[in-house]
Amino acid sequence: MAFEKPLTGIRVLDLTRVLAGPYCTMILRNLGAEIIKIEAPSGDDSRGFGPFIDGDLQKSAYFYSINCGKKSLAMDLKQDQGKQVLADLIKASHVLVDNFRPGTMARLGFTDERIKQINPEIIYATASGFGYSGPDQEKAAYDSIIQALSGLISITGTESGETVRVGTSISDIITGCFTAIGIVSALFRGEIYGKGARIDISMLDCAVSVLENAIARFQVSGEAPKPLGSRHPSITPFETFKAKDADIMIAAGNDKLFVALCDTLGRAELASDPHFSDNLSRTENCRILRDILNKELGTQTVAVWLDRLNQAKIPCAKINTVEDLFQSEQLKSRNMLIPIEGEDHFKIAGNPIKFIDIPEAGNAGKPPVLGEHTREVLTDILGYSSDVIEKLYGSQVLK
Repeated sequence: MAFEKPLTGIRVLDLTRVLAGPYCTMILRNLGAEIIKIEAPSGDDSRGFGPFIDGDLQKSAYFYSINCGKKSLAMDLKQDQGKQVLADLIKASHVLVDNFRPGTMARLGFTDERIKQINPEIIYATASGFGYSGPDQEKAAYDSIIQALSGLISITGTESGETVRVGTSISDIITGCFTAIGIVSALFRGEIYGKGARIDISMLDCAVSVLENAIARFQVSGEAPKPLGSRHPSITPFETFKAKDADIMIAAGNDKLFVALCDTLGRAELASDPHFSDNLSRTENCRILRDILNKELGTQTVAVWLDRLNQAKIPCAKINTVEDLFQSEQLKSRNMLIPIEGEDHFKIAGNPIKFIDIPEAGNAGKPPVLGEHTREVLTDILGYSSDVIEKLYGSQVLK
C-alpha cells in the first residue's frame, strides 16, 4: 500500500530567495508540502544566475535546480495592497519562511507579534546570516563570508597551508537543512499541542555546528586545526593516494582494515611495525606511511586496485568527476539524478529522503515561470474575485 508524502496538505508561504531559504523549501516540497513562492516583481535574484539551459536567459539552471514544483506569485510587498494579500496568505498557510536580514519583515509591517495575531498557529521560520540576536544580527552574509567566519575555510585546503572555500555553498545548504528540520519539528509539536512556533536559524550557527571534531581537537591540543588536504585528522590511512594513473581514496578506518590493506598490498609486515601497529601510531607517522603506500599503489592502475581492495572489503573509491555521476548505476538505481518537467535533457539532484512505501516521482516537477501561479493562488486559496485580481494587476501590485 502506497501512502501520500508526509507533508501533503501543508501549505508553506515562501518569502526566500537565492539558496539557503529555497533549499529549505525544496526539501519541504520534496516531502509533499505545497510551496507558494512569493517573488518581487523582478523575481528571485537567482533567476538571473547562469548557466542558462539552451542559452535561454529565462531558464536559469541555478534557479531550476532548487525551485521545481513550487508555485510562483509575483507581488510588490511595499504597497499596502500587496501587504494585505500577504496577510491573507499568512492566515491561510501553515508555515511562513523568509531569509531576509532581521528587521526587514518588521519594516514591511509584519512584526513577529502581528504575524502571530494574523495566524496564532503558524510556524514562522527565518534563516539569516547571524540570527535575530547578537551584535552582528543586522550584517549581510553570503556563504563565503560564513565559511570564513565559522573557521570552515581555515581547515579546508592543502597540507601546505593553502586555504580554499568548500566546493559547494555548504553554509547555505546546511542552513536550508536545519531550517527544514526546525519546521518539521514544529509541525510535529503543533500536532500534539496545537500551537505555532517562531524559529530563528543563523547561517553562522549552522556552519559552526558542523565543524565536527575540529572544536574538540583545538581544546585538547591547544592548537588551531589547519588544512589537511584529503587526510582525516585522527584516522590513518584515510585519504587519497597515488596509483599508477590517478588518485584513489582509501579509508582503512580501523586496525582490522589496516591489516587487510597491508595484505592486499603485499606488505603484511607493516601491520606489526610499531610505527603503524595502532591508529594513534599511524596518525603520528602518517607522512611516512603515506610515502610507503604511495610507492606500492603506484605500481598498478586505479582499476586494478579498486578490484583488489573491494575483494578484500576495504573501503575505497575512484575520485569521480561530476560527469562520472551521470554514469553511476548506484545513483541511477536510487533515482538521484532526475529530469525536470518539460526539460527532459536537463537533470537535477533527486530527493535523498526515501520512504519505502511512497513511489519515487519520475521527474522533479516544473520550475515556475515568474508569477505563473498568481491568479491560481489568489483565486483558489484566498477566494479573490476576478475584479479584485484585475485591480491588483492594474495598480502594479501583481506582476
